[in-house]
Amino acid sequence: MSLKSFAAKIFAKYIHFKNTKWITNPVAAQNHVFKKLIEQARETQFGKDHQFAAIATYNDFTKKVPIRDYEDLKPYVERAVNGKKDILWKGKPIYFAKTSGTTSGAKYIPITKASMPQHIQAARNAILSYIHETGNADFVDGKMIFLQGSPVLQEKNGIKLGRLSGIVAHYVPGYLQKNRMPSWETNCIDDWETKVDAIVTETLPENMTVISGIPSWVQMYFEKIQQKTSKKVGEVFKNFNLFIYGGVNYEPYRAKFESLIGRKVDSIELFPASEGFFAYQDSQKEKGMLLLLNAGIFYEFVKADEFFDENPERITIEKVEVGVNYVMIISTNAGLWAYNLGDTVQFTSVKPYRIIVSGRIKHFISAFGEHVIAKEVEQAMKEATQQFNVAINEFTVAPQITPEGEELPYHEWFIEFERQPSNMHGFAEKLDESLQRQNSYYFDLIQGKVLQRLKITALKEGAFTAYMKSQGKLGGQNKIQRLANDRKIANFLTKQT
Repeated sequence: MSLKSFAAKIFAKYIHFKNTKWITNPVAAQNHVFKKLIEQARETQFGKDHQFAAIATYNDFTKKVPIRDYEDLKPYVERAVNGKKDILWKGKPIYFAKTSGTTSGAKYIPITKASMPQHIQAARNAILSYIHETGNADFVDGKMIFLQGSPVLQEKNGIKLGRLSGIVAHYVPGYLQKNRMPSWETNCIDDWETKVDAIVTETLPENMTVISGIPSWVQMYFEKIQQKTSKKVGEVFKNFNLFIYGGVNYEPYRAKFESLIGRKVDSIELFPASEGFFAYQDSQKEKGMLLLLNAGIFYEFVKADEFFDENPERITIEKVEVGVNYVMIISTNAGLWAYNLGDTVQFTSVKPYRIIVSGRIKHFISAFGEHVIAKEVEQAMKEATQQFNVAINEFTVAPQITPEGEELPYHEWFIEFERQPSNMHGFAEKLDESLQRQNSYYFDLIQGKVLQRLKITALKEGAFTAYMKSQGKLGGQNKIQRLANDRKIANFLTKQT
């Protein structure tokens, strides 16, 4: 055992002991976070507008601060983006994480001096938790790769902005700098395919022990290694034994990964977002990720099937139940207040509080991390039908993760036409161009050749009616699901061509 791996085990034991204090006192930890958030934001514009000075209890908070999504919070965010101080949190944000917007272009998520350390500590603690449970620390002596966005940041009114992964790249601790890959120069390459080729070249001679990233991106990296060496990834990197991921569900990729690697490796799931780092997998034996209750984030939950009611009940962790689908609402030390993240979660345990991400409160596709929403596909369809003088009865979109042969994955659009385009290829290109323009994640996946352009499957008349009838949902207020993250609907519709 090296001195470095020995030190890692000691540090892991210390962090585990430290975390046990809040894990075993979760309600007290959340109460402390709540009081501190309200107190520190009392003199902000948002705090004054919502009478934070008069908030003493959680009930006070629910009465004065309604649930909001980004669009509702946007007037405050725009003031902060314009350089105003003390708007959502004291002072100015130190960064804005720029993400793809839902209804009005890019979103600017504030990151503050108080919130930034939580992102770094949570990622670190996920690895330390793994070391403490398994006793495996040998990987700290090898090279670690983190597939992420470019660390080159822009600036707006004196505040730096970029993608979260690029921002985090500036905070890799000193003790990991010698182990970290790829090089800074390679990480700054904008073109993803060029970047992955450079990463392959850099990493092939190295003792890679940890690989981290969104599964779809990592799969591309693995495939290029296999193409270049004609070997399994596990043969090339004999000491690679830990895969760290987040962003999308790993399960659809697991069989493919094990085939590419040639063996099973341990994995750690993370639940990070621009809005905060919420949870990480703390056990290889238990299902779910540990919800971080002492990290500057106060959590509320609303049952997903009640969320669109007029006055849905908001609850704290004290009242949550295992197996129930909840919309997760957050208030943070970055200045997000009763903020609807859009994610739905289910608790797998309440001692300790562990969760799985069950989906989104609205239908979407994010099989590859693209976060495509209904508005985007509907806008694309509107533009394409107008340009090509097409009429449709209905459509839905599903991912094709495992196409036949060497073909890249893609989005499959199932369309029941009333009047078909004379140029189906041009129609499909228009749909795809519009979607790329609206959604930067989808654009990156297409340009990076992780996905190929969408494909259209034309359906016979009555296909969607047959589907709804098969589900007992024909007529009334029932609507076809516009987007799916699986192929349940697609498998039925495939027979209706």
